[in-house]
Amino acid sequence: MKPPETLTNSRLALEAAEYAAELGKGEAFEERVYKAYFNEGLNIGQQGVVADLAADVGIDRIDLNAALESNRYTMRLKNNTMIAHNRNVDGVPTFFIGEYPMVGAQSEETMRHILTRYIQKMAAAK
Repeated sequence: MKPPETLTNSRLALEAAEYAAELGKGEAFEERVYKAYFNEGLNIGQQGVVADLAADVGIDRIDLNAALESNRYTMRLKNNTMIAHNRNVDGVPTFFIGEYPMVGAQSEETMRHILTRYIQKMAAAK
């Protein structure tokens, strides 16, 4: 992972991820978007780029574009934002380890350390 050279609005990619999840391809699409943004430096805020990424994981571009243009995922994203706000999420990315948030892009070593500590804590609580 490398920091992107250009920050972009990820709304389209997030809406497309909702559509991909409905098709059972959410995980593959999210992995492809992550790689495109953080490794390839692609602008995931552009509909053409998002459609290309969707096609890479077997999602029909025309169907995806129709879903995005319908705005049917706008309210779902707003609800997700409200849920995040209620959980005090104030940074991206945020990972929850149980009920505890880990905010920001962390190194693999840091993530492994935090996960190990959490697993040890859960084992001790049993």
